[in-house]
Amino acid sequence: MAAFAANSLLCRAALRDAHIDPATFGAVRVTSGALVLALAMRVRARPTAVADWRAAAMLFAYVAAFSFAYLTLPAGTGALILFGAVQLTMFAVGLARGERFSPRGWAGLALAVAGFVVLVLPGVAAPPAAGAALMAVAGIAWGAYSLRGRGVPDPLAATASNFLRAMPLALALGLAFVGRAHADVAGVLLAIASGALTSGLGYVIWYAALRGLSALQAASVQLSVPVIAACAGTLWLDEAFTARLLAAVVAILGGIALVLTDRARKRG
Repeated sequence: MAAFAANSLLCRAALRDAHIDPATFGAVRVTSGALVLALAMRVRARPTAVADWRAAAMLFAYVAAFSFAYLTLPAGTGALILFGAVQLTMFAVGLARGERFSPRGWAGLALAVAGFVVLVLPGVAAPPAAGAALMAVAGIAWGAYSLRGRGVPDPLAATASNFLRAMPLALALGLAFVGRAHADVAGVLLAIASGALTSGLGYVIWYAALRGLSALQAASVQLSVPVIAACAGTLWLDEAFTARLLAAVVAILGGIALVLTDRARKRG
């Protein structure tokens, strides 16, 4: 979870001070992650995973939307929108597969949605609408990517395969925005750190952890990410922890917690 929060901090730090443009950041992030994972696979000298182009497309969609969203969003706000959208995506998939909520679960879902509304309502403290929408897209993509990752037999091979197949898409995005491209040493290093460490190796750890976690546990542990990102953003990036953000954190995370405990009670 620290790696996920660090991705928000690294991306926001790179883009806020214009060290790099978002398309280049995304391209460097995916490429550095792919290279590190390819090296790890070569050292291990074991067969790669079966190609999963859907997972690779979801990974690319997440990285692209995430990068452009952090042009305008603070780290904590972005992480809250991201992981709130992740959880709502997982809940929606559960409903589509026939799962039903009790009144307690529906109340939690309503509270979480209300938290989103509070966060994005127009006003002085509201996040930019375009950035919030892009981060919601990133959350949907990451939620779908996480669902596909549950049960993969070889987390390293699966993550390496996904990064390798997402790399040409990320490079194409960089070329599409080449007219606006810029980067200094700090920006490139932040993108490499995000790709090689907190994304590439971090996602291997996440895929491995998913094998030993129930869907409820996997959803629950991710609730810590927005809090970590918001606190670290306040300390490292001097971002304000506003009353609106606090209210949204309480509503979104509290609502999601109600849904999760409701599902846990049903299974217990």
